[in-house]
Amino acid sequence: MTDTDYWTSAPDRTLRGSMGLCHLTVAQPPFDVDARALPPQDPERARAFAASFEAVEEVLEDLGPRSVLTPLPSSVRADLGVVHAAAWGGMLSIVTPAFATDGNDEPLRSAATSLRERFPDARIVGRVTYYGGMEHTEDLVWLPDGAMFHASGWPGDEPFVVTGDPRAVIASLELRGWQLDNAGVDLRESANEVAWAPLAGLALGPSDPWGWEELEATAFRVRHCEASVQSMEALYFM
Repeated sequence: MTDTDYWTSAPDRTLRGSMGLCHLTVAQPPFDVDARALPPQDPERARAFAASFEAVEEVLEDLGPRSVLTPLPSSVRADLGVVHAAAWGGMLSIVTPAFATDGNDEPLRSAATSLRERFPDARIVGRVTYYGGMEHTEDLVWLPDGAMFHASGWPGDEPFVVTGDPRAVIASLELRGWQLDNAGVDLRESANEVAWAPLAGLALGPSDPWGWEELEATAFRVRHCEASVQSMEALYFM
């Protein structure tokens, strides 16, 4: 099956631009579990998690397991219908091209807002990078106590906008100076020079699943909703 609804571009049309990180993760307590000790991936719960997103109209096909280090396919338009989702016990994650943006909207923050209502006791962490001539990033941390930051823009350039309070996030997580130094995070720098993605990674701590080849997610082909298709078509085929 293919997700042909709403698209005006042919399935074999070559994409413009490419994705780097496109993760949104819900980490439920306890927060100190080593990622390598997480329970095995549950494909059915992963499917349900993918289907719960407003951007996903329907999950069409289970494409099988993937290492979390496997990037999303990103050659032709049909690849934009593939997402990776995972459910490792209390850890839920999704990787989708629908989170990519060039600054015209904030799909990651929108999805995180919905998750905040569904999982009030969770740490919600998102990291997205899109390459379209220049690099655009969107990073987010939202903690159970309400501390949050959202950083979105063009690293090394303008515009770059940070909302929330990253220092409140650091204080809530009780991060030490050496941890920030090791991650290359220096909030004294200009917002467009700060390493926001490593700071987001620190919010997941030892439970961060995205660096371990042995951890698996499941690939699904989905039908995205009309609004998401329109956004992706403008982004990847402009």
